[in-house]
Amino acid sequence: QVQLVESGGGLVQPGGSLILSCVVSGRTFSRFDMGWFRQAPGREREFVAFISRFGGDTYIAGSVKGRFTISRDSSKSTMYLQMNNLKPEDTAVYYCGANEGAYRGVIRSVREYDYWGQGTQVTVSS
Repeated sequence: QVQLVESGGGLVQPGGSLILSCVVSGRTFSRFDMGWFRQAPGREREFVAFISRFGGDTYIAGSVKGRFTISRDSSKSTMYLQMNNLKPEDTAVYYCGANEGAYRGVIRSVREYDYWGQGTQVTVSS
């Protein structure tokens, strides 16, 4: 059974930084293309970042480009989201998703992810 577990969220002041982690278990990590999404209250789940199964391709959404970085460590079966210069509008529950299908480029649609974590809350406030 595939499981994704996010961690690293919390309360941070504007301009601060956080590193989110997503640990994958139950299947070989390199089988999955991975993504980060976020969902603020009353809003739909929004794409944030993508990384391909071997890490060769990454894509960052325009709203966070230049501030967020996605990476993965196969030895730890873990994906990361480094978030710098955080803004109040970054406040949301952050989710990681895994896609197990054949690689076909950047995946930005919620519907195309096969597995999800439970989410971790990020609150940016002074």
